Amino acid sequence: MVAYLLQRLTGLAVVFFLVSIVAFLLMHSIPGGPFDEAQMPLPPAAKANIMRKYGLDQPLHVQYLNYMGNALRGDFGISFSSPSETVIELIGRTWPVSIALGGSTVLIALGGGIVLGILAAIRQNTWLDYIVTFTATLGLTVPNFVVALWMILVFAVQLKWLPIGGWGDDWRQLIMPMVALGLGPMGIAARYTRASLADVFTSDYIRTARAKGLGEYAVVMRHAIKNALIPIITVLGPMVPNLITGTIFVETMFRVPGLGKFFVTSVTDRDYPMIMAVMLLVAGLWGLVYLLTDLLYTVIDPRVKLV
Repeated sequence: MVAYLLQRLTGLAVVFFLVSIVAFLLMHSIPGGPFDEAQMPLPPAAKANIMRKYGLDQPLHVQYLNYMGNALRGDFGISFSSPSETVIELIGRTWPVSIALGGSTVLIALGGGIVLGILAAIRQNTWLDYIVTFTATLGLTVPNFVVALWMILVFAVQLKWLPIGGWGDDWRQLIMPMVALGLGPMGIAARYTRASLADVFTSDYIRTARAKGLGEYAVVMRHAIKNALIPIITVLGPMVPNLITGTIFVETMFRVPGLGKFFVTSVTDRDYPMIMAVMLLVAGLWGLVYLLTDLLYTVIDPRVKLV
């Protein structure tokens, strides 16, 4: 186990390093700079002083090494868009909002999707199965920003049942962002749960359990679901980082002051420190989720060996 963890952590460090290089080069390849103002251009001397202050007058490889050296010490710099705040302070202010929204969505969408998938697998080829399958397909094919736009037009503009956006003033502000974010993951969870359970239901040990007179609930919860979880976790695990790091379209459309919305602002403003920090955060979360997913396999099925 220790050797496996060291191997995986080494691999994560390499991936983290490669992501940082690619993100840094892509960021600096975008035309324009953080202090190029088209409407009110800075005097050349003032712009040169600002570039020197942030080290942007140095060669790219020097800028990268300086940034990564500071980042490894926990210093991700000062946001160009909000000079009064460090990047850590800005992330600390916005990420909890994304975690609250995304975490709630994960619990409801994945939990609801798994329950719907179980019901559809138990009642295969019935009206319930058809409804779940249709809902899952709808969630898979319709982008979340389309769902968000439709909900705004219907429930906020036409019916006026829900507020258009905002955060923290009214619990109803959570409903539309959570539905827009959760419909896709719920559909994926329902589809893969149904497919995995339907495959497990054809196993000999399931037929034996039913032959012994066990009820359907006992068959599913005691025997089937545990063996069906591994393919489900493989698919659902990577959804978590996407949801808890903020979704650009949904947070922007509903004016949720989360990390995704501020990441859009940082890209348009060429806020290099903020862009790099968010990219590294997402890369780290993805690596951690994949590691935890592999470790969870051994808990669910002791036959799985980590090598």
